[in-house]
Amino acid sequence: MDEPTKTELEAAAFRRLLAHLDERRDVQNIDMMNLTGFCRNCLSRWYQEEAAARGLEMDKEAAREVVYGMPYSEWKAKYQTEASDDQKAKFEASKPEH
Repeated sequence: MDEPTKTELEAAAFRRLLAHLDERRDVQNIDMMNLTGFCRNCLSRWYQEEAAARGLEMDKEAAREVVYGMPYSEWKAKYQTEASDDQKAKFEASKPEH
């Protein structure tokens, strides 16, 4: 497979991931962190870091808007719920010890 085709497939898969996450707004970031070790905020940070690596300026909010499909503050107000004690405990237990 040539590199342009590979890049197109990777970009299409990323767009599908974002669409899937948009359809699953019920899944909280803490749930994702507890199960996978990354969340929507991680994706937006990686997106911002890749932009910077290519000499493009992008702030955190712009990167988050790409991932969330709206301003982060709006997403939080509409969809984010308070983490339960169980979710918080799982998150703390999943952190690597230093």
